[in-house]
Amino acid sequence: MTHSPLSSNSPPQASSTKGMIPYPIANYVNCDRFSPSHRAFLAAITAESEPTSFREAMKDPRWRNAVSGEVGALEREQTWDITDLPPGKKAIGCHWIFTIKYQSTGKVERYKARLVAYGNRQEEGIDYDETFAPVIKMTTVRMFLKISVVKGWEVHQMDVHNAFLHGDLEEEVYMKLPPGFDCGDKSKVCKLRKSLYGVRQSPRCWFAKLTAALKGYGFVQNISDYSLFTLTRGDMRLYVLIYVDDLLIGGTDPDAIVKFKGYLSQCFKMKDLGLVKYFLGIEVSRAPEGIYLSQRKYALDIVKECGLLGCQPVKTPMEQNHNLAKDTGDYYNDPLRYRRLVGRFVYLTHTRPELSYAVHMLAQFMQQPHIKHWEAAIRVVRYLKGCPGQGIMLSSADDFQIKAYCDSDYNACPMTRRSLTGFIVMLGDSPIAWKTKKQDIVSFSSAEAEYRAMGFTTREIKWNRELLSCFGISHKQAMHLYCDNKAALYIAANPVFHEHTKHIERDCHFIRDEIVRGSIATFHLRTTEQLADIFTKALASQQFAYLRRKLGIRSGLSNRRLSVSSPSEVPYVAKDLGNRVMIRLGFAPCSATSDSSHGEKESSPMYVQPLPCIASKHEEA
Repeated sequence: MTHSPLSSNSPPQASSTKGMIPYPIANYVNCDRFSPSHRAFLAAITAESEPTSFREAMKDPRWRNAVSGEVGALEREQTWDITDLPPGKKAIGCHWIFTIKYQSTGKVERYKARLVAYGNRQEEGIDYDETFAPVIKMTTVRMFLKISVVKGWEVHQMDVHNAFLHGDLEEEVYMKLPPGFDCGDKSKVCKLRKSLYGVRQSPRCWFAKLTAALKGYGFVQNISDYSLFTLTRGDMRLYVLIYVDDLLIGGTDPDAIVKFKGYLSQCFKMKDLGLVKYFLGIEVSRAPEGIYLSQRKYALDIVKECGLLGCQPVKTPMEQNHNLAKDTGDYYNDPLRYRRLVGRFVYLTHTRPELSYAVHMLAQFMQQPHIKHWEAAIRVVRYLKGCPGQGIMLSSADDFQIKAYCDSDYNACPMTRRSLTGFIVMLGDSPIAWKTKKQDIVSFSSAEAEYRAMGFTTREIKWNRELLSCFGISHKQAMHLYCDNKAALYIAANPVFHEHTKHIERDCHFIRDEIVRGSIATFHLRTTEQLADIFTKALASQQFAYLRRKLGIRSGLSNRRLSVSSPSEVPYVAKDLGNRVMIRLGFAPCSATSDSSHGEKESSPMYVQPLPCIASKHEEA
């Protein structure tokens, strides 16, 4: 049996002696641990594809209707005036972005066409002044979902139609005519009267209007995260988390949630997406054991766009003992493609903590990547090919103890000699925050580097405790901080070491005050058990896999199946999601006859002509 190529111009697929792909993607997409209803949901969101260009979209009547509906909405809202471009003014361009909105059952809610202006062409002080608008931090989202599954709260999702059209522009902004829009005179331009997606000041205008509506209902904006709003009436608590025009709503009283959603629908044109299942490209699966977060579809799209559906996967995202920072080889001839790929990796780290170090390293070469840097990025894609469905589990265990693991890699950067800090924060046994970051200054010893990492992590967990109180949970006991360097622990506990610490800035020593207050308790652990080690260096495959399991990264549940968020009716049951993915990504379904083990052998990956692609909504933001 032969397999259809991805495109007419793509080279033939490498195959085994029997004409089969040695490493078919179906071998690595397994949904047996999910319930039939959730498998149907995953199959539904995988089966649909979004056009990558306006010309492609116009071939499908569904997308033509979406564009027509969007233009009609823009004109009804009097978003612009068609006029001549005044002398001395410049008109910014625009383009269409196409996305599919799904209901919690997997059914397509609507085909959404969004007109986005090229806001990067605007000039500060002329086209805009203030631009800042907060979006919910992903740490807040993960903590909220963790608390929701422990407390048994319902979590709903709503989407705002044409959110940015609710904001009025004060500046004078001109935009070229949208693709497909014909006014009879191509020299005309659009003078914007209302904010539009892509315009620099649009998020600020929309957020101000939404904040006014929430405060009018009685919500209070939290200082710990300005995109988190809380409503308290007696024992009833309601929470709203805002990411541009996507809202998460949850709380103690389901009736209060329904009433509040009705209020929002009166203020704005809203779309109720039901219980949360697919938020910002993150698949949310809920079961009695907990909430499972993954970006399966997003990872598969990355593998597809790189043309590596048939490649041999690897066990680790980055080669051990690499020398990427010292590479002096030839430059890669397509830096834009490299930046786009690394940008997609950045968003993938929201549910894949083990990628943090690899993404941190690759992001340092965005300006002028070398060929070796591109090959390192391709290795990450090969790693994703072997485990596209992995994610994090937010356990339903009633444990809100904050535990943080911090580590450093002394003089990690050969160019600046600065050390690397890595940490992960666990709420009970659920990961909620993690980061890999280069330290600001050079440390004189490994103990100092570890001490700075402890100080950096302490600031993070103090904020986590404040955030926890926003959800009505008091954390009076000491937060646990784990470090594998005894010298750093001694410095934190004993202020007598003057010769060793006299040059360290005072802001690093606040950790001593937190220990005296009983806010933090420090503990030593062996390096092999240090979870943060995976955030500071490239590890061997065996240790990498061990720490990944300890972090709670998995493919669904080990024994029990994940259920959907509610026992709602589903359109069909996917019998074999792996074959559906094969069809969706351009291959004919097949049954593997070759070895599907994740070999570490560094053979050359099988390249396929990459497909054209556009930035997603989140990357535009």
